[in-house]
Amino acid sequence: MHQLSRPEGRIAYDLYEGDGDGTLVVCVPGMFDHRASFRFVGRALAAAGYRVAVMDLRGHGDSDITFTAHDSRAASSDAIALAEELGGERVIMVGNSMGAAAVTIAAIDRPDLVAGIALLGPFLRQPSLGLPTRAMMRILLTRPWAPWALTFWYDRLHVGRTPEGHDEQKERVLRMLRPADRFRAIAATINASNETVDSTDGMIAEAVVIMGEGDPDWKDPGAEARWVSSVVGGRLVMVPDCGHYAQAQRPDVVAPVLVDLIERAVADA
Repeated sequence: MHQLSRPEGRIAYDLYEGDGDGTLVVCVPGMFDHRASFRFVGRALAAAGYRVAVMDLRGHGDSDITFTAHDSRAASSDAIALAEELGGERVIMVGNSMGAAAVTIAAIDRPDLVAGIALLGPFLRQPSLGLPTRAMMRILLTRPWAPWALTFWYDRLHVGRTPEGHDEQKERVLRMLRPADRFRAIAATINASNETVDSTDGMIAEAVVIMGEGDPDWKDPGAEARWVSSVVGGRLVMVPDCGHYAQAQRPDVVAPVLVDLIERAVADA
């Protein structure tokens, strides 16, 4: 584990490095997830010769709980700072769920830095939640059972193929959610008011949208993926036997798509 110093605390990240000094790839998970969800993609891209940095969100994993902002724009600023810290040029950014909004914002704000983005199970806008869903979220976020309830929900979002080491990943998530002070930071992330990203004026990055065919976060995952693809001007890859976490559930699909994205972004340099 490595740590990136930021004005209000430190961001934890893992670094996967292959031979040489290939293109830097920065990966950003979603809320109440741990950076280890990118473990398979990190290893695969490192084996292909790229450098991969996978960060925790603020208050998540081993990142500090001292931050005051926990929204997608804050995560975007951390991803940019991490890319700069590691000396990246024409960086590829990969975001899952809320992390997809973070890397899209980074590509809009820093076209000089971000050459390509991959959006996995992306939330660029907040879904309209009905009364039953809002009630369920209130229950999920109520202690003392909240850590177990959220871990159960995390498990349920893995519709389709079960990743290798999934029980260990669930234990990481539960261990992360148990301390009251860390849970408050994660709850602040869940409750943050994230901006809708429906315009990418100024963005020049290559883009790809990767959506699990069974992603339960959306009533119609394909329709949401097509909308996101239209916003970022990227190609769309629908992944069978997959829910919300394509990076963990189907790295056999995701890693080759990312290699193709990197090659296209570098070719456009």
